[in-house]
Amino acid sequence: MADIFEHAERGNRAYWDEIAPVHARAYREVDLLRRGEPVLDKIELREVGEVEGKTLLHLQCHIGTDTLAWARRGAIVTGVDFSPQSITLAQQLQEELGLEATFICTNIYELSGVLDQSFDIVYTSRGVLCWLRDLEEWARIIAHFLKPGGTFYIMESHPICHTLGRGDDGELRITYPYFHSPAPTVWDDMDGDYADGDYVPQHPSYEWQWSLSDIVGALLGAGLRIELFNEYERLFFKLFPGMQEGPARWYRLPEYAGKLPLLFTLRARRADCQSAL
Repeated sequence: MADIFEHAERGNRAYWDEIAPVHARAYREVDLLRRGEPVLDKIELREVGEVEGKTLLHLQCHIGTDTLAWARRGAIVTGVDFSPQSITLAQQLQEELGLEATFICTNIYELSGVLDQSFDIVYTSRGVLCWLRDLEEWARIIAHFLKPGGTFYIMESHPICHTLGRGDDGELRITYPYFHSPAPTVWDDMDGDYADGDYVPQHPSYEWQWSLSDIVGALLGAGLRIELFNEYERLFFKLFPGMQEGPARWYRLPEYAGKLPLLFTLRARRADCQSAL
């Protein structure tokens, strides 16, 4: 299995190096940052809370748009990603915008060997969990880098989304497994990239499915205490044909209104401080 993990992560690094320049051109968040307009959503701003003067570690930061958006709100930010091309583009955007930020290129599973610091906030968001081969170790890394009383926050697509596919009649059906398998699923179809539908990635991707119980259980097992968990009927990209874009760059499925969660948010705190479960 170790060889499979190594092959998958090597393949995913090549995939993200390939599409990072595509996203630097296609992401609307890049233009919003350049114009000084809001990038972060009201949900996460409300649920994360005030960040002025706080240290924030952004795991799987990609090209750094959210990292720099938190910096603009006064956080002292460190962004981490395993894609050298993504980190290079993040640093270029940082220099262009004149914002303070530190970017580190490393696999997050190796982060403790290159970063010796603790943080008020550990943050990750939007399309991150499917790239992780070991969720329990991921949660231990989060706990390791949190200060006593520090908080972890994630906004992510709901695991149920990744079980669904459109049938020939256009209806959504359970198509893929909900529960985790150690071996990743290989995606090598010819679909366009989610940010630029005209660009077809040349490298396959290797992805893992994680259930809600996997996610919550890993965090609890690492000594974190859940403070907040919410589900929403919106998603940050057009996952299914027929999704309609609404305000603030959110996509919805009108025919499944009130029936299907598309997004979840979770906030947790280190258990060595007072907080509610």
